[in-house]
Amino acid sequence: MFSKSSLEMVDTVARLGSFTAAAEVLHKVPSAISYGVRQIELDLDVVLFRRLPRKVELTPAGELFLTEARIMLRHMEEVKAQTKRAAHGWQKTLKLTLDNVVKLDKMKPLIEDFYRKFEFAELQINMEVFNGSWEAIAQGRADIVIGATSAVPVGGDFEVRDMGILDWAFVMSPCHPCVREQNLTEEFVSQFPAICLDDTSSVLPKRHTVHYPSQRRLLLPNWYSAIECLKSGVGVGYMPRHIAQPLISDGVLVEKTLPEDKPLSQCCLVWRKDDNHRLIKWMVDYLGSSQQLHHDWLKA
Repeated sequence: MFSKSSLEMVDTVARLGSFTAAAEVLHKVPSAISYGVRQIELDLDVVLFRRLPRKVELTPAGELFLTEARIMLRHMEEVKAQTKRAAHGWQKTLKLTLDNVVKLDKMKPLIEDFYRKFEFAELQINMEVFNGSWEAIAQGRADIVIGATSAVPVGGDFEVRDMGILDWAFVMSPCHPCVREQNLTEEFVSQFPAICLDDTSSVLPKRHTVHYPSQRRLLLPNWYSAIECLKSGVGVGYMPRHIAQPLISDGVLVEKTLPEDKPLSQCCLVWRKDDNHRLIKWMVDYLGSSQQLHHDWLKA
């Protein structure tokens, strides 16, 4: 019903409050702007602007029209962008999932390089914990997962690249009773809650951070909340070495050794097979070899 140029004209007049000022911005003569607005008013059979001696003001009907006009303009721009994406053969969005165990140091350059490379594509990034990462790739909620641990066979056509072993540190607050114990035992440690991240899987069996069988767990959504609980001394638990080491070095947390061998998690990069999804191919190539992946996302 209305052209993009006519909607932009009404928007410009409303913002500047003047036909003359709008004419300068739109490189037209004031009479053309006045005539264009009047034609829209005739089509609608309403008055959009009150004509005052030195300015124009929106009427209540004009305010409603302007709100809807701006929504239509945004929609037109989105249609234009999506059409260009399709013309260039690119999918609109790359869905990237990070397992909660990975480092985030490379997030900023990854995002900047992606948006510099692709004019029309977008990144959608989310986080999962343990089997939630595998569920995301199996259910199509992720195109690529960085840092999936302990591979679980799930339905779906995907490829895997090894990222190496994730090292864990058993940590606690400096004021925690476990710090004063020379040799920690299962019986002593089991008195205290095990700080664990809650697996985000809703279908696959849930996995949690290693803890003793009789030890009660405190399930948390991410390492940020886990660190706060550890610092406050409400529990003890294993944490990825690259997250724990700076806190240990600063004396915020203390690392202790348990008699049992500490857990070692095999991590991997997983991506959905799709020969036509060139965003996936670019990202997999960008993330690099197994050695590069380990260095960028897991190494302390």
